[in-house]
Amino acid sequence: MDVIVDRVAGLDVHRDTAVATIRVPGRRRGSRHHETRTYQTTVRGLGELGNWLVAEHIELAGMEATGIYWKPVFAALEDRLACWLLNAHHMHNVPGRKTDVADSAWIAQLLEHGLVRPSFVPPPEMRDLRDLTRSRSAVTQERTRMIQRLEKVMQDAGIKLTSVASQAYSKSVRAIVDALIRGEGDPKALAALAKGRLRSKQDRLVEALGNRFRPEHHGVLAARLLDHIDSLEEASATLDAEIGRRLAPHADLVELIRSIPGVGPKNVQVLIAEIGLDMEVFPTSAHLASWAGICPGNNASGGKRRPGHTRPGSRWLKQALTEAAWGAARTRGTYLAAHHAQIKGRAGRFKAIGATRHDIIVAYWHIVHDRVPYRELGSDWIARRYSPERRAQRLISQLEDLGMRVTVVPGTSA
Repeated sequence: MDVIVDRVAGLDVHRDTAVATIRVPGRRRGSRHHETRTYQTTVRGLGELGNWLVAEHIELAGMEATGIYWKPVFAALEDRLACWLLNAHHMHNVPGRKTDVADSAWIAQLLEHGLVRPSFVPPPEMRDLRDLTRSRSAVTQERTRMIQRLEKVMQDAGIKLTSVASQAYSKSVRAIVDALIRGEGDPKALAALAKGRLRSKQDRLVEALGNRFRPEHHGVLAARLLDHIDSLEEASATLDAEIGRRLAPHADLVELIRSIPGVGPKNVQVLIAEIGLDMEVFPTSAHLASWAGICPGNNASGGKRRPGHTRPGSRWLKQALTEAAWGAARTRGTYLAAHHAQIKGRAGRFKAIGATRHDIIVAYWHIVHDRVPYRELGSDWIARRYSPERRAQRLISQLEDLGMRVTVVPGTSA
């Protein structure tokens, strides 16, 4: 095979070590020289690795995406030479030859022959923002788990609060639980602490708040859970403020993306963190949808097409797109809601949500690429697209493309 890149390096990255193999032109014409070294993944070790690669005039270095261990290696090398992050599924070696040295040499050979493509790695600014949004998601999920555990404590104490209240945790629930911890056990006194629409359900609330709550047992558990929930809410607020500060320079573009129906403030932040704002990385919206795993895969052989599974994409991105799609499906008078309803009627709601996610990510690409607001097509867009007038216009255009002159004469009714 032809050598596409003359001087390459393959890195097999682990937690404590990085095995590097370089392949450069040999002394004889057409020959290749390779050398393998092992470095520690400490700051000093990665500095020595970078110095060696630069001294060898390496043009391209590649490494597998191994957990989070690739991140410090990539950060240490990306400013010094071209560095590619490679998908491990694209680099299967011959079975029975699995060693660190063999893996690094195999990566180098794939690079020099141009047999692999780099994975998308956002710039450092977006990588930092991505860490913040993912941390906030973890905090939110942990808060949900703590609320579920608080509900289990209430059920153990015989309190059926969620049978009356629509939410397991709210201002009313918090006030009632605080009173229980302080020793208040009268159901009527507890029901009087309800706020908002829950006050209209006093009779049912008194019935549900009959309890055997023991402050020395249930109170200890509930107090600890409430303290944890408070700390998680404080952490979430801190992350929200920091994410907002990081995105302040892009406020205009954030507002343009928010013009997509169903996309809320936090959805925008996750979309920007996971995808980035440089659409030159994705030549078309179809490339972006394929990278994100928001489109069917290809599975054709022998002239037969079979169902293709979607590729695995960022689960944080898919979660944000799914939330936005459900929000868009509930809007009124929008193209996204009409398109969702059309597909839901013939393919089911999950297929419809998948199509709506695709619509949203396509709109994101056009908004960020062209710096334009979302253009609403209207709920009657499908009817207008397939109207007799549009069909006639398409047929006329096809005839004119064949070099014909078309004159349209309206028909007369019978």
